[in-house]
Amino acid sequence: MDTEHAIRTRRTVKAFDPQPVERDLLDELLELARWAPNHHLTNPWRFRVVGPRSLERLKEAAADLAAADCPENADVNEVRRAAAAKLDRAPTLVVCSVVRSADPAEREEDRDAAACAAYIVLLGAHARGLAGYWRTPGVLRDQSGREAVELPGGEDFVGLLHLGRSRQDAPPTERTDPADYVTFLD
Repeated sequence: MDTEHAIRTRRTVKAFDPQPVERDLLDELLELARWAPNHHLTNPWRFRVVGPRSLERLKEAAADLAAADCPENADVNEVRRAAAAKLDRAPTLVVCSVVRSADPAEREEDRDAAACAAYIVLLGAHARGLAGYWRTPGVLRDQSGREAVELPGGEDFVGLLHLGRSRQDAPPTERTDPADYVTFLD
């Protein structure tokens, strides 16, 4: 698959077959991430592949967080179940984070580089016939979620990549015309 085709045909998929992505395939995808552009080759991204025990901890943290925010008349057990269930959509979850630099400009550049690295993983997965999507669930900004996936204090959460084999057809959606977001300056 060529690059332009991969960019134009990658879609967000939320229904996956249950089998996890094989370790060697994950290794390939995460190796691709190192080619993301990054200022001074700081390699600021970090990836954590979520295993069964860390997934259970993360689901519990998500359920607790949702229950704490539960509307007064809602069924707390259902709110907890729904929050945890979102983490069961894909058979393989990968947490992307970025090492926090002390320098504000470098911190901004590094976050952008980590986002590029995460997108490379998604494009690489798509090129290999896998599906995926990028989420930014609040639980990974919360201390309980960070602890569930062993995200240290010196790193910032970037995204949660859901990966697997698709069980749904994801047709293209209409995109904004470049004339709406491109300006050519004198």
